[in-house]
Amino acid sequence: MLNTLDLVAHGPVIPVIVLQRVQDAVPLAEALVAGGVRVLEVTMRTPVALQCIEAIAKAVPQAIVGAGTIRSAADARAAKDAGSLFGVSPGYTPEVGRACRDAGLPLLPGVATSSEVMTAQADGLQFLKFFPASQAGGIPMLKALAGPFPDVVFCPTGGISLKTAPEFLALPNVKVCGGSWLTPADAVEAGDWDRITRLAREAGALPRG
Repeated sequence: MLNTLDLVAHGPVIPVIVLQRVQDAVPLAEALVAGGVRVLEVTMRTPVALQCIEAIAKAVPQAIVGAGTIRSAADARAAKDAGSLFGVSPGYTPEVGRACRDAGLPLLPGVATSSEVMTAQADGLQFLKFFPASQAGGIPMLKALAGPFPDVVFCPTGGISLKTAPEFLALPNVKVCGGSWLTPADAVEAGDWDRITRLAREAGALPRG
C-alpha cells in the first residue's frame, strides 16, 4: 500500500476538490496534472464523487487520486472500490482507522486537538491532516503541537490560500498543505481548465521550509 507520507514528494499542495458533474472530473484532473499537481483529493461531498474518482483513476494514470471526507467503513470501502489510492478524513476515530486498514486504503486522518493526535498516534498514524486549520488555531496551534508531538507531521487544510500557504509550509512540522483554491467553483463550472493549470503551477512553485 501507498504510505500517505509519500504523497508529500509530489508537491507542496494537495487540492481539495468538490465536483458536481462527472464530465468535469477527467479534464479537471488533466489540467491539474498539466500544472504539475498529481495528488488529488476528491471529496465525497456530492452524489457524483465516487463516479468522478473512478473516472479519474481510469483515464488519468498520472494522477494519484484519493477520496476526501471519509467518515465511515462504508465510505472507506466505496472509495477503495472506486479506485482511490488513499483516503482523507475530516476527523479521526479508531473505527474509521480500522475500516481503512481493512479496506486497504491508506488514511490521512483529520485532527484538531492534542487528544485526537494521541488517538491517531495510538493507531500508528504519524502524518495527520490538521483541520480546519485556520479555524482550529492555525500557525500558533501547529507550533504548539510541535512541542509534545515532535514525531508528528501535518497537512493543514481549511481556510488556506495561495497567500497564506507559505507561512504554513515554513513550519518544520508541516509537509504539505491542502487547498481548495486550486479548483475554484467558477472555473470548474466554466470549464476554464487553463486557469486551473495556472493555479496548479503557482501552487507547485511554493517554497517549503
